[in-house]
Amino acid sequence: MVSQIQLWGRELGFSQIGIADVDLSSAESGLSAWLEAGFHGEMNYMAAHGLKRARPAELVPGTVSVITARMNYLPASTDTDAGQWQATELNRLQKPQEAIVSVYARGRDYHKIMRKRLQKLSERIALEVGPLGHRAFTDSAPVLEAELASRSGQGWRGKHTLILNREAGSMFFLGEIYLDLALPASAPVTPHCGSCTSCIDICPTQAIVAPYRLDARRCISYLTIEHSGPIPLDLRALIGNRIYGCDDCQLVCPWNKFAKRSALPDFDERKGLSGQQLISLWSWSEADFLRFTEGSAIRRIGHERWLRNIALAMGNALRSLSLQAQDEAVATAIRALRQALAQQTAHASGVVQEQVAWSLAQSSL
Repeated sequence: MVSQIQLWGRELGFSQIGIADVDLSSAESGLSAWLEAGFHGEMNYMAAHGLKRARPAELVPGTVSVITARMNYLPASTDTDAGQWQATELNRLQKPQEAIVSVYARGRDYHKIMRKRLQKLSERIALEVGPLGHRAFTDSAPVLEAELASRSGQGWRGKHTLILNREAGSMFFLGEIYLDLALPASAPVTPHCGSCTSCIDICPTQAIVAPYRLDARRCISYLTIEHSGPIPLDLRALIGNRIYGCDDCQLVCPWNKFAKRSALPDFDERKGLSGQQLISLWSWSEADFLRFTEGSAIRRIGHERWLRNIALAMGNALRSLSLQAQDEAVATAIRALRQALAQQTAHASGVVQEQVAWSLAQSSL
């Protein structure tokens, strides 16, 4: 039965299907310690659900097996030869006036894509076995996704806390189907990080406080997506030109030279979300923001948080440019950034206005 489910999964565009049991009791102490340390920050839903994350049968009564699925998401245009995509993305971080959106968010919202296909897989199984209790999740409920994925052979937990796969790196989404159907669990794989600490060393904000331990409050992905108020002052300069998410720990991971392109066109880069200048995105009205992010995961942060993030990146660009030799081109770029920032504050929220003031102070030109 499992081999048949795996075949159906591949037909639906999934990169791998595994099976996990529901006894996650060994993960409870680690989850409790992470929450007690406050590493979840403003993600109050993490604490609200508590240990239910580690107890699938409490979340969905009757659950006895979990199907885990992963789906590669690199856009079809990605140059994956010898990990060239990693070098390309790292190079973009050295262009202070370019806005960097995390690779996974440049296409359609993965929540919708994954959940729809997981539901189709569930329905296909039900056609085969009869009435079936099931529920599909994609980062949308109190589920220990990485724990279930590692237990079911999708890969091992990397030191950055993401799942790593020897054939596909870590550039993939995870999803689950909770079932009342007993299925044999897949065998887990052995870890292969060894003594490598590249992900820990590269993290701009030192959010990976120890191997396998992440303080979300310092993570750029958390700060630009989940955090609603002003960005902490001591972390602003470290965010650089990242306006939505951060891929640094994955960009330096040796295993990601094996990252695979998506089998679906849904994750191809959308116009406006890749290779854009900060000034261009800063000019978006709220109507523009809603139009250009329709069907995108980015929309959920809202226009205010979008402007806050871009204003911060513009301030970092001002600082970076100010440290360069002051030829006319650099001076012109600085003036353009300052003028753009100053012109967009009349109707901005207090959070955005404060961020703009900080950003303007990064250059006196």
